[in-house]
Amino acid sequence: MAEVEDFGAELTDFRSRVAELRASRALPGGTRLANLDAALFELQYVSDVLWPRYEQLAAARPLATGPADPREQQLLRAVFQRLPLPVLLLDRDGVVSRLNFAASQLFGLRPGYAAGRSISASFAHEGRAAFRGQVAAVARHEGSRSLSVELMRGLGDHGGSPGRLWVTLTAVRPQGHRRTAVLAVCQPLGGPPEPGGRGRTGAGSPPGGAAASPSPPDPSEVSGHVALMDLLDDMTTTLLGPGRSPESPLVRAARLLHGRLGDWVLADRAVPGGGPLRRLAVLAPEEGPGADLAPALAALDPARAPLIAEAARAGGSALQIRPEDPYGLGEDEDGVPVLALTEASSLLCVPLRLPNGTVLGVLTLLRVGGRPAFELAEASAVERMSRHIALALHDV
Repeated sequence: MAEVEDFGAELTDFRSRVAELRASRALPGGTRLANLDAALFELQYVSDVLWPRYEQLAAARPLATGPADPREQQLLRAVFQRLPLPVLLLDRDGVVSRLNFAASQLFGLRPGYAAGRSISASFAHEGRAAFRGQVAAVARHEGSRSLSVELMRGLGDHGGSPGRLWVTLTAVRPQGHRRTAVLAVCQPLGGPPEPGGRGRTGAGSPPGGAAASPSPPDPSEVSGHVALMDLLDDMTTTLLGPGRSPESPLVRAARLLHGRLGDWVLADRAVPGGGPLRRLAVLAPEEGPGADLAPALAALDPARAPLIAEAARAGGSALQIRPEDPYGLGEDEDGVPVLALTEASSLLCVPLRLPNGTVLGVLTLLRVGGRPAFELAEASAVERMSRHIALALHDV
């Protein structure tokens, strides 16, 4: 019966995607319309016929197969609460169902207050979307995951620096739950340097014991860090070096990031004095189905893109892997979502913010195809570069 429950949960998400597929009928390539219409009829059949059948099936079966042993449940609750590591039980949206005493101490939350609230609110803004995406993937039975997250300032601080956690996510099905839950186990990534010690454990690997031998660095991870450092250095040279181009610093920065960090780069400038955003540049992939869409995207109003407008208004970054809302970057004149046109698999939207909080523009990077999704280290590097770009724009 667990398969029936998963089937119903997937159908709930599936119905919301039918309307999005209808919008894709306006995508370029008229030869695909016949097949697309046929697919839409099939999808409508699933929505109108299969879903009512599932509702009848769910209403006809009991929630649980039988009462569990009360002593066994009491033992499991005691073990859960006394585990030395912070452990949480989450739903597929990252909402807390239960947490043990160690987790309540770490996050500064009372168990009664935390239940029903998203735990991602305890993380730094730039890592929330990535965490929610990984939790959803585990709940979809795509395998266990581990990732590094940064706590909000004030939680797990070491010498004034925000703490970092290594979180391991595993799918579980507690008795009495109709949907798959996610068990999250948190491990603090080290503390302040000790005398004679090596300092904090690296954010890219889980912490080990005090007597554990150091593992050799991952060559791909090392090369990735070196590439980011080179990109930061090139960005500084581009913005501040001699013989600078009369082109806007934002456009020069977009050209540098194009290809090296993002397949698509959208550069939007805020009009001085609090005016609306205007699009300065759209850099598209040199090859692929969207290579000729740059002029159409350049003509769009960035203020009609919710993610860009929110970044300009609130000054917060957005990192999304497999973006759920196809209209996050707006739509073209035919009503086709920009994310569908570009076939973006991950996006990074970063405001260009001065130290006083003023936002001078927004930089948006997209990755498509089989390219790996944006990582937190890359998002952090782009945020640093965004501050440099903002200072260069301020001096123009």
